[in-house]
Amino acid sequence: MKHFQLPFEKQEGFSYAHADIEALREYDKYLLSFHPERPRYLDYLTVFGKQEECLQNDRFGSCTIQVHRAELTGNGTTHRVMLIGQQSSPTSDFTRLQEIMKNPEEIALWNHGMPTPAAFQKAIEAVALAEKEGRIIITIIDTAGADPTEASEAGGIAWKIGRCMQSLAEASVPTLSVIINRGCSGGAIALSGCDGVLAMEYATYMVISPEACSSILFHTRQKAALAAELSRITAKEGMELGIIDDLIPESEGPAHRFPDGALRSFRSGVLRWLEKLSALSLDEVFNSRMERWKHIGQWGYITEEEINIFEKPVRNLPQAPEKNRFVPRHKGCRDSEGRSVVDPVLFSSLRRDNFRCDTCFHRYLRLTAHDYIALVLDEGSFLEHPETRYIVDSDILAFPGYTEKLRDARQRSGTATAFVTGNGQIDGRDVVFCLSNFSFLGASFSMSTGEKLRIAAGIALERHCPLVIHATGGGARMHEGCSSMTSIPKVHVSLSAVERAGLPLVTIISDPALGGVAIGAGSRGEHLIEHNAGNIGFSGKRVIEQYTGRPTSKGFQTADWLREKGYACRIARPSEMKREISAIISRQPSNSKQ
Repeated sequence: MKHFQLPFEKQEGFSYAHADIEALREYDKYLLSFHPERPRYLDYLTVFGKQEECLQNDRFGSCTIQVHRAELTGNGTTHRVMLIGQQSSPTSDFTRLQEIMKNPEEIALWNHGMPTPAAFQKAIEAVALAEKEGRIIITIIDTAGADPTEASEAGGIAWKIGRCMQSLAEASVPTLSVIINRGCSGGAIALSGCDGVLAMEYATYMVISPEACSSILFHTRQKAALAAELSRITAKEGMELGIIDDLIPESEGPAHRFPDGALRSFRSGVLRWLEKLSALSLDEVFNSRMERWKHIGQWGYITEEEINIFEKPVRNLPQAPEKNRFVPRHKGCRDSEGRSVVDPVLFSSLRRDNFRCDTCFHRYLRLTAHDYIALVLDEGSFLEHPETRYIVDSDILAFPGYTEKLRDARQRSGTATAFVTGNGQIDGRDVVFCLSNFSFLGASFSMSTGEKLRIAAGIALERHCPLVIHATGGGARMHEGCSSMTSIPKVHVSLSAVERAGLPLVTIISDPALGGVAIGAGSRGEHLIEHNAGNIGFSGKRVIEQYTGRPTSKGFQTADWLREKGYACRIARPSEMKREISAIISRQPSNSKQ
């Protein structure tokens, strides 16, 4: 049988002993985690009994997530489970894989193991089916990420991923996730927000691939090895960071060379957790889940004296000019035929268009958290929560330059973090208002954001009042590695508690809302999308164009484009937000607790 070998496997003297694997570079461990011969979901399926595939369909990419009813018996107990497994390739047999992948149709069918909206929809349906049948849910994680194409954006992939996390957050049965190989980005977090997260010893878990991380942070893909090292992506490191609960040992050696031993370890590890989870009563499941996610993430604290150094109201919303009704057009404006446009812009038109150029769609400015407080809340009603005011981001990875970036962001934005929460009023009605501040590192989603939102949701529950969230940002913060991404399910669990209590949940979505922001709070509640907003979805325009080699369509990921696709029921200008939100929350009788 022909075997595939990674470069380090060909080195003289290399063995598969634990010491040799541990001595590898972080990037080599990353490559090892998706070695083409590592067992896949369908290989691990063989340890279960009474397997029955369900929810099959022929929609594009659907095969990348497969669903099976099954049973696992141990210590005299049979556990009925619903398996939701990511199958990243058709087989772990390298010889057979080479033959299969000579067929262009097979290559397209498997889509590089990246789930599409159809695949995520299957997972959502599987969760509902498991609840109906009273089966413990086990998700098997093995993916390079969610499909980064315009077709998937048109299929609502951001909302599908968000819905996957919401379904797991609200599941009435226990849930367990096992990362068997590579668990990357939204494709992984969609199904790993469970009551327990296990990982094979040589698996990896990451917010973004090392190559993409290097490209974004270092402006070159040549520093992927450094990005991997800094991000601490191995399963062992994930356990040290508190985002993985248990390691399943590959004690005989890496699973691609010792698959039988890996399958035995997998069975033992899963069985141990099934015994633990099956002991929970149905009434205990959600409360236990809330308690678990309460402890996910790390953050620091700051003093009032330190806050006083940088705190200031920063507003970008300009006042109308008193004399000249026109303002200079931005540099570099070109029309659809590539001709330079230099004429000034009427300020009233610019404001009407939400400060977007009507010629090239350039954004002149983005509103700050302080702008939204002034626009949405009754004047003088906002009071920041003392419970969240002193929480700040933590540099848990000692990422080069991150501490300095945080310090500079505080000075520039006037806020301690990218997320602010507080109590306020809208037309005299009490609300809890949470705001993203784009001027703080692009409002990227961090561990502190997840914790602040969790606390704010708890305050909304205590006061029995609506929760209004302003969601914007470019995704999960890479400087915090996978820990930022794993705080997203924490948000879903917290917001589900609010909705379970029957409280209104409204989400304002502004430009941009991508990645972890879109699949987190941006996918929840009643959406109110800002007029002329753009860059709303999972993968950004540049990422998609680089991946596909084709330009995206005109108006891609704008509010109007989303409305055409059926994902934007309400669109409003910033000046109209207060009226729209007031109408939504007025449906519930006002009985908030002071």
